[in-house]
Amino acid sequence: MRVAVSGSGGLIGAEVVSALSAAGSEVVRLVRRRPVPGEKAVRWDPEKGIADPAGLAGLDAVVHLAGENIAAARWNAARKAAIRNSRVEGTRLLCDALAALPGPPKTLVCASAVGYYGDRGADLLTEESPAGTGFLSEVCREWEAAAEPAAQKGIRVVHLRIGVVLTPAGGALARMLPPFRAGLGGTLGSGRQYVSWVALDDLPGIVLHVLANGDLRGPVNAVAPCPVTNREFTGALGKVLSRPTLFPVPAFALRLAVGGEMADALLLASARVVPRRLEETGYRFRFPELHGALRHLLGKPP
Repeated sequence: MRVAVSGSGGLIGAEVVSALSAAGSEVVRLVRRRPVPGEKAVRWDPEKGIADPAGLAGLDAVVHLAGENIAAARWNAARKAAIRNSRVEGTRLLCDALAALPGPPKTLVCASAVGYYGDRGADLLTEESPAGTGFLSEVCREWEAAAEPAAQKGIRVVHLRIGVVLTPAGGALARMLPPFRAGLGGTLGSGRQYVSWVALDDLPGIVLHVLANGDLRGPVNAVAPCPVTNREFTGALGKVLSRPTLFPVPAFALRLAVGGEMADALLLASARVVPRRLEETGYRFRFPELHGALRHLLGKPP
């Protein structure tokens, strides 16, 4: 296959590019910088356009992973606008360009997030569950809707609703490791909120599975089949690191530290999401349960 990938320099994108290349696919990167001579890349700006749309000709599929890091800085009006625009406007621009091609790709795999479901307590959430409320849910709804030009052109569009990606190289787990290794880890808030997670090692396999299964379209939950509460996650991480977890962080302290809206959406919200469509189509997770995933990621053999 000839596959274009946006966000190829990120944690997920780099792994996806490696997996596609290992599977024999030709990868064309969508990049913001000027491509170097001989590089298979197309320059684009998610706000302004694609420098050379002809470079997208002849693609079999596109994997769209670009978007601002939602946890990189405290939320304010400008930061929230950047988060929204990088996803919604970037996706709309890319899909308009794909729809205008005389021979568009057959498949578009577009990142989304389990933030679509909002704060839902202990409700079991599948791809059929309705959207929630709040900023992240609104962004995810607009993000997915922005791919409509591609769908109307006949492109098979898959929205990967990705959970908390676990890797020591970045993201939530990387931020948790220093205090937990120091024996200062603990539950966040009540600890009853569900965390829908996925090991970074599983995401390339999920993308390849989706590309290969033409019956999959629309939302697909990219999460491990065993969501856990924050209390369970805390206990598992402490056990794998052989450290106590005796220092809970109350909700009010989290809200003071990062802001109320951001804390409520990223740290205190509960989403118990399961990957029904992946399981129905036969995807086998490398790391379906948390203890095994953490031991692998942190180099801690059983």
